[in-house]
Amino acid sequence: MCGRAKLPDDVSEIKLDLKIDFDEIGAYQPRWNAAPTTKLPVVVAWNGRRTLTAMRWGLVPGTTQSWAQARKIGHSTINARAESIDTRPAFRSAWTAGRRCLVIADGYYEWRDADKQPFAIALANRGPMTMAGLWETWTAPDGAVVKSFAIITTVANELLQPLHGRMPVILAPEHWAGWFGETAAHETELKAMLKPFPGAGMAFWPVDRRIGNVRNDSPDLFAPHA
Repeated sequence: MCGRAKLPDDVSEIKLDLKIDFDEIGAYQPRWNAAPTTKLPVVVAWNGRRTLTAMRWGLVPGTTQSWAQARKIGHSTINARAESIDTRPAFRSAWTAGRRCLVIADGYYEWRDADKQPFAIALANRGPMTMAGLWETWTAPDGAVVKSFAIITTVANELLQPLHGRMPVILAPEHWAGWFGETAAHETELKAMLKPFPGAGMAFWPVDRRIGNVRNDSPDLFAPHA
C-alpha cells in the first residue's frame, strides 16, 4: 500500500537522470504530504520522447461515465497490485496497451499495522524513487481531459515487512528503457520487474502523526520523530 508521498524539493536531478526530453510541468511545487487525487510528477514516453508531466493520483479508466463515478473510482485505484494488473478491469486496458509510467517521489509514508504509527520510507541514499505505474486518459462529459495514474505495488521486502505487507515497485535505472517500451521487453520480462526493491537499499523512520491530516504539508513532516 502507498497512500501518501513526499515529492522532491525540485525535479532538476531526476530530469538529468532520466534524460527527460520534454517538461510539461512548468512551475514545480514540492510537497511533503501528497495524497491521492492530487497531481504528482510522472514520466511517460510519448512519441519516442521521455516527458515529465503531472497526473492525478488515482487511475480513472477511459470507460468512466461521469465525474461522480470518476471521483469514486479514483479513490480505490491509487494502487495496482502487480499480481492482478493484467486481469483487474480497472487496470487491464492500461497494462495491455502499454501505458506504463514512472512516478517520481523522494519517499512515501506507511502506517505500521500493529499500532498505526506512521513511518517515512526512502532510499538509503535519499535519492529520488522511480515507482512503476500505469496511466490513463479520460475525457469527462464536459470535455475536460484527465490524465491519471496508479502506483504498482508488490509484496514488501524483508526490511519493510514489520511495517506493512505491501510496498511500491521501485524500478532501477537498468529497467527504465524496457518499462517505457524503448527496448523490446516481453510481458514476462515486464512482470519480472515488478518485484520488491532490496531492503539493503532502503531506510525508514518514525514521523509525526500529523502526517495523517492531508492539510498538514511542511518539511518537518518528513523528519524523524521520537
